[in-house]
Parts: sequence; C-alpha cells; structure tokens
Amino acid sequence: MRGVHSAVDDIRRSVFTEVARLAYESDDYKQVDMIPYKIVPGEVAHHRHDVFLERAIVSARLKLALGMDLDPNGPSAPISANIQDAATDQKYFNEPLVNIIPYACNACPPKQVRITDSCQGCISHPCMNVCPKDAIYLDENKRCHIDQSKCIKCGKCFNQCPYRAISKVERPCAAACGMDAIESDELGRAKINYDKCVSCGMCLVNCPFAAIADKSQIFQLIQAIKRGEEVIACVAPAFVGQYGPDATPAKLKAAMRILGFADVVEVAIGADLCTVEEANDFLREVPEKIDWMGTSCCPAWSMMAKKLFPQFKDNISMALTPMVITARMVKKDHPNARIVFIGPCAAKKLEANRKSVRSDVDFVLTFEELLGMFDAKEIDFKTLEADPTDGMDEGSGFGRGFAVGGGVAAAVVEAIKHIDPDREILIEYGDGLKECRKMLAMAKAGKRNGYLLEGMGCPGGCVAGAGTLRPVKESTASVERFKNAASSMSTTESPYLGRLKDVEEKC
Repeated sequence: MRGVHSAVDDIRRSVFTEVARLAYESDDYKQVDMIPYKIVPGEVAHHRHDVFLERAIVSARLKLALGMDLDPNGPSAPISANIQDAATDQKYFNEPLVNIIPYACNACPPKQVRITDSCQGCISHPCMNVCPKDAIYLDENKRCHIDQSKCIKCGKCFNQCPYRAISKVERPCAAACGMDAIESDELGRAKINYDKCVSCGMCLVNCPFAAIADKSQIFQLIQAIKRGEEVIACVAPAFVGQYGPDATPAKLKAAMRILGFADVVEVAIGADLCTVEEANDFLREVPEKIDWMGTSCCPAWSMMAKKLFPQFKDNISMALTPMVITARMVKKDHPNARIVFIGPCAAKKLEANRKSVRSDVDFVLTFEELLGMFDAKEIDFKTLEADPTDGMDEGSGFGRGFAVGGGVAAAVVEAIKHIDPDREILIEYGDGLKECRKMLAMAKAGKRNGYLLEGMGCPGGCVAGAGTLRPVKESTASVERFKNAASSMSTTESPYLGRLKDVEEKC
C-alpha cells in the first residue's frame, strides 16, 4: 500500500495544511472547530457510512496534529476548549506519540487463514495433507474448510494449494509492526502495547482507515516563527526529491525562508561526523571489548535492540546521531536559535522528546508535515525563483547515503579504510525491524562476532519513513543521484571534524 496515493493521504495532509494555515493566518483559535466541516463538507459521508463519524475522526487527528492528547472517551468537547494549552512555542508532547483513534478503527480480524470459494474440491487435498493440526475438513460437496478453533495460522496450506484458493488475512497495522505491538481491545479494535512499541510509525502509514496518527509540533513551531524567534531548520538527507523534481535544494531553501526559517542546514554534515565517531568506536571496541557493534542512527532500531535484547545495550554505538550532532553545532554558533529537525521519521520525535536531547532539538517535523506548511503558504516550486548556488553542498556523498538502507554501514566502512586500511570489516544490514530482530538473534547465537550491524526500523531505510511523500524506489534513486552530485571527499576529510569535541560537550 505504501507509495500508492490514497484518500488516507489526502486526509492526513489536509489536516496538516489546515493546522499550519490556522497558525499562520489567525489569532482566533476558535476557528479550529470549523476545520472538520471544511475538510468534510456537506451532509453526505465521503468514505464512511456517517458524515458525523468522519468529522469526529478528523477532529481527533486535528488534536494530535496540534500536539494535544486524545480524549479516550471520544470527542466530548470542542477542540478550541483546550487549544490554548497547545498555543505555545515550548510544548513537548505527552507520550504516547503514536495513537489509535478507537472509533476510526475497522476492527479488522486478527491473522487468519481462509479457504475461499475458489476451492475446486480436488482429490489430492494437499492442504489437508500438510496441516499439522487436522484443522481442514471436507463438506458434503468435497470442498475444503478450515476449523478456525484448531488452525494455528502456520500457512502451510496456503503454500500448497494449486488453485491459490487459500488466503491469508492479517491486520495491515499488525503486519507492518516489527515489534508485535498491535493487540486487540475488548471490542476487537486494534490497540498498541506501548511496552513493545518503538514509535517507528509503520502502523500509521499502513492503516487503510486513517485510524492511526502521531502527534505533531507544526502549531508550536509556527508560534515560535510568528514571535520573531530565530528558527533554523536541519534537514535530513532523505529530503531530496520529496517535493517533486522542481524542488531543488536551492528552491527548498528559498521556500523555507518564505515559511519564516532563518536558515537551512544539511544534516549530512552531522552524518559525516557520526560516521567518524562510529568508525573509531568500532576500531576501539571490536573485538577487544564487545563481540560486535551496532550503528546508532535509527532510534527505532536502537530502542528495539535495547527492549528485546537488553544484554546488548552496550553493543549499540554511543555516538551522537546526525540530528543531535548537527543541532549542537548550529546551537554553538547560534545560541539563541530554536532548532527544528525536518526528516522522514516519526521515531525522531520521540528521540527529541528525551530530556537529554530537548536542549539540542526544539522541534521535529516530518516531510509530510512540512508539505502542509508549504501548502498553507501556497508555495509552488515550479514558479519559485532561487539562487542556484544556494544549494546544500556541505556534506559528503557518504553522509547523504545515510538516507538509504545500508548507507550507514557503507559510510563507516569507508571511514575505517581511511583510518586503518588493513582492517577487514564484516557488515550486515537489517531491513526493517523484523529483519533486525533476526539479525540480533544470530548475534545472540554468536554468529555475528566481529560484525558491524546496521539496523533500520523502516524497510528501505530512512527514505521509507512514516513521514515521507514518495515511493521508496523513487526516493532511493533520488538520493543516489544526490550522493553522486556531492563532493568526492571522504567522511574523514570533512571540514567539520575539528568540532567533534565541541559538540560532545553539552550545550
């Protein structure tokens, strides 16, 4: 479903646009109560059986987009009743970050294996022969059926049917969750087990009912801009191509200045410094102190490793992430500035919400939320004029490569070759949390000793994050072109290396 534009995308983006428009254009925040009527006009429902339910769901999404908490008992009060609590430029959201709107959930059935009407009643019955629980039986017409009380959902029958008459059904949110954190409430609706959840956001972009959303800081960010504060954006390398072929780096900078940002900085700078840190960590620690080392950049991957394999918490590199390194560098130069990280990732919001990071990163926005700001200001990249020399060209190609799966490990290996040319490095990449779990299980069995392990919570890397706008393949191709356009310098040649000790000190 990812990469195919749908009504769910339209709903999400309409909410972000209207929140941005409200923040930019009005001081009468009571107007927020009219937004659901603007997004869902008329008396006839567009996607559900009830127009009032559609507006209630939009209202819930508005609350989250304003950084507010959901009312667990439903939309019992107008949004404007509590909007003043959100109308601040210094609000950190209350966890949880990712929320299921109960009355928007379709209560999809949990994982099931079903035999459809396409069953031909063949005499070989391979489905029956491979079933380990004798859950498949014949009716009077010699057609097969499954006794769900016996079925263990192993899928062996699915794989054997010559007519493809057997289907597997699973909740899209649960299928996308690499942590098995999606459970059911007493009404059969999906709920999140937050003891397992790492806020990767894969559930929210795979739910076809727009029932899952995360909290945003668009409203608070625009408040800071309107109050005249110096707000500097640190943009993740995955930005390239997100806003179409006309949105060159130079035009992106020009557009963001129209939004009110004082400056725009490329996070690939921090990626280069993170690379050198992780290369030195690996050379210093493996195998003398630890059997293997994991990269630190993806917060969902590192949280997963520490939750499920706590014995490996010291194996994850302690290097600062590119977001934090870049933010600290900017704040050293602009101590009064407010820093917003703009990227593809929902989990970065949770990382920035940590007390240890709050003084470095004030806001986190996704590319999709930034699009809402562009739309609110009616920015058209086709007609926008910009200085072509005002592009982002400070990071290396390897730093920009952090955006794609395997790019972090590739950068670290390249840096190690410059530091210690004789050192051979074994690497493995976990593509999504399910693959990451398998990779760590192999490490637990002692089969990854000496390895550098890169984990990414989103299959495909950062370009597949929950806040992206384009299909993964297209985004990957754009990043590869962006990498090739960068200077050929090694990460170990970054002009910012002398500032590593500077940023390691707490601002």
